[in-house]
Amino acid sequence: MTFDDFWQQAWMHHPSETAIRQRFPPVASDEELAARSDAEYLSLISRRVFRAGMKHSVIDSKWPAFEEAFWSFNPVACQLIDDARFEELMQNKSLVRHWQKMKTIPVNAMMVQDLSRQYGGFGQFLAQWPVSDIVGLWQLLKKQGAHLGGDGGARLLRMAGKDTFVLSDDVVSALINAGVVSKKPTSQRDLKAVQAYFNDLQEESGLSLSAISMVLALSIGPH
Repeated sequence: MTFDDFWQQAWMHHPSETAIRQRFPPVASDEELAARSDAEYLSLISRRVFRAGMKHSVIDSKWPAFEEAFWSFNPVACQLIDDARFEELMQNKSLVRHWQKMKTIPVNAMMVQDLSRQYGGFGQFLAQWPVSDIVGLWQLLKKQGAHLGGDGGARLLRMAGKDTFVLSDDVVSALINAGVVSKKPTSQRDLKAVQAYFNDLQEESGLSLSAISMVLALSIGPH
């Protein structure tokens, strides 16, 4: 299937081209990605971890308390949190007191710091990573971070504004209909096939991966 096929299917379910384009997720420029501080990225990563499986509005409403409790997510400070400090935090009713998710913060702080040292900032690292291998970035985040497997890496990148597709149920259905995969891709082989397909669609359309991902989702039906 070509990108135009998906576009025509999406148009069948939505009133206009403008209505479709209004659904495109925002994508940050490389300059915008690079300008964000390491602490801001650790905060985003941690918020994504806590959002997983929980109502986003609940997590977001409590996030100012998290910012205060975790020193505005300074990665240097957060790497040093020990069990005694975690025990204190578990008594803080302003937070979502989830022990396993809290324990991801020092691990992800170390990842942010390590990549920041290598690239001159975690934002520089994201900005320099080619979108033609976005699944490779997902794998790196899964390997070096904590609780960023599955759709976690892609969802984090979407929050940060890094161009990425997301393998939602509707996107996977569109990929199955196109014969790219037979089920949700999890193997390296299937993920590479999906990446190659998105690269082709991007070359054809000139749109971001995020926009293409949305068109595929909208091609399945109204949202």
